[in-house]
Amino acid sequence: MEFVLICFNTGVKMKKCLFVGLINLVLVVPVMAADGMISVESGYNVAETAERLEGILKEKGMKIFNRIKHSDGANSVGVQLNPTELVIFGNPKVGAPLMKCQQTVAIDLPQKALIWQDDGGKVWITYNEPSYLQSRHGISGCEEVLSKIEKALAGISNAAAAK
Repeated sequence: MEFVLICFNTGVKMKKCLFVGLINLVLVVPVMAADGMISVESGYNVAETAERLEGILKEKGMKIFNRIKHSDGANSVGVQLNPTELVIFGNPKVGAPLMKCQQTVAIDLPQKALIWQDDGGKVWITYNEPSYLQSRHGISGCEEVLSKIEKALAGISNAAAAK
């Protein structure tokens, strides 16, 4: 509905507006948001997605603290789990200013990205939405830092997921 209102308010012809909207829906990497998490569909399997994500994070100057293969751990105790890996990463240049605004956010840092395969075989990169952290910890006065984190996480996860 908002898209149609924007079309009317800007004077753009409806056919052109709908065409552009349809193209955007088809070409944009599928993204889901639920309960403070953002999930980006990947065109690769879990291991390849995690490798791509790690490579991009390192290129961006992020430190990889750990990579946990949850599915391997589950399998070791007889629990069948779809491929699931957690990459823990961060950069003190970004995290420290955020913690300065509200120290309790440190419990959610460093950042984490969950790479997982759903029961339908789709692979996802899921991470905490920065606005969720803002709300959860009552962060104020750090909008610029949060915006920077939001853009970085979206760009990195989209790059790792895209074929």
